[in-house]
Amino acid sequence: MRTRPLKVALLGCGVVGSEVARIMATHADDLTARIGAPVELAGIAVRRPGRARAGVPAELITTDATALVKRGDIDVVIEVIGGIEPARSLITTAFEHGASVVSANKALLAEDGAALHAAAEERGADLYYEAAVAGAIPLVRPLRESLAGDTVNRVLGIVNGTTNFILDKMDSSGAGYSEALDEATALGYAEADPTADVEGFDAAAKAAILAGIAFHTRVRLDDVHREGLTEVTASDIASAKRMGCTVKLLAICERAGDGRSVTARVHPAMIPLTHPLASVREAYNAVFVEAEAAGQLMFYGPGAGGPPTASAVLGDLVAACRNKLAGTTGPGESAYTRLPVSPMGEVVTRYHISLDVADKPGVLAQVAQVFAEHGVSIDTVRQQGKDGEASLVVVTHRAPDAALSATVETLRQLDTVRGVASIMRVEGE
Repeated sequence: MRTRPLKVALLGCGVVGSEVARIMATHADDLTARIGAPVELAGIAVRRPGRARAGVPAELITTDATALVKRGDIDVVIEVIGGIEPARSLITTAFEHGASVVSANKALLAEDGAALHAAAEERGADLYYEAAVAGAIPLVRPLRESLAGDTVNRVLGIVNGTTNFILDKMDSSGAGYSEALDEATALGYAEADPTADVEGFDAAAKAAILAGIAFHTRVRLDDVHREGLTEVTASDIASAKRMGCTVKLLAICERAGDGRSVTARVHPAMIPLTHPLASVREAYNAVFVEAEAAGQLMFYGPGAGGPPTASAVLGDLVAACRNKLAGTTGPGESAYTRLPVSPMGEVVTRYHISLDVADKPGVLAQVAQVFAEHGVSIDTVRQQGKDGEASLVVVTHRAPDAALSATVETLRQLDTVRGVASIMRVEGE
């Protein structure tokens, strides 16, 4: 066994970084045995050096992250600071000075993953990022390696714990969105500013990463259609229940039927209670993968938090260190298919539409005519009226999203339609 330790630089020492440092210290002997050489934490770069960090040696703390990654004796850099800059510059500098990189930075990878992969390849270094998607759930490595000989056609998942907690509470207690968000904040599931979660930005970044790996093509954050859950109401949840469904914020990545393009999207959707994702509760994550040979696979577990995310980071650290010892690198970017990403309008899906209409004869026929004019077939209709007002709920068959959107816009212009109360896609069937 090699006696000189492999040296690791840690960028960031918040919830995840401090847990990484703790596990490296408490499980040093196990890590040595698994890697084949000792691993030494050589420095920890932070923004606020005076902050208390239990169990973290004060002599390792520095505010000069650039100097740390430039040392030249660093074998692996772990980046858990998040954001675009300075993370991008620090990772690039690490590659330039011979270090491999383990990152949990979904935003950066979704924005600039291709350039980072190219920089790693140029320097003969590794870029690992299991922790960037779904926390402790082994997902990136199975897609990149275990299913490398298969053809993945669809990835459907719950990849944000905050939004799943909110929707689960709305479903189980009948609470509205604001009340469920307040509970998520009080329990620490939601940030003080929950925008990245509830508006779908976090899930969209993860969808871009998953689509790129699954379909061997480059998908950026800008390619992902994104809708949040702030408009989901208690009425939507109740309507889903009447259909035998529940509402989830889903990340959906699909290969077109002809194999010539892909789509990536994040939005709330109704899914049948019989679908495996329907039973995912609280702040848990789950991803459903459909491949030609392997069939249907489901990956489930905690998608965030210090210990789960640190587990994924350390798994990547072990892989990167083993490669250092062997003088090799792991799998890099696979983007050989170069498939275009189709716009949302070309996605074929189903709609659940709730309309407030005048309660008088002929309204249903008028509404049905609009659907027919846009080539959208109606599956079911439910109408409930009282005192001259009526609620009309229409569930469509599968149709292009653009046709469904055009149908809704035409319905808004009808004199007999007082308002479009809600629109939600139906998935997972």
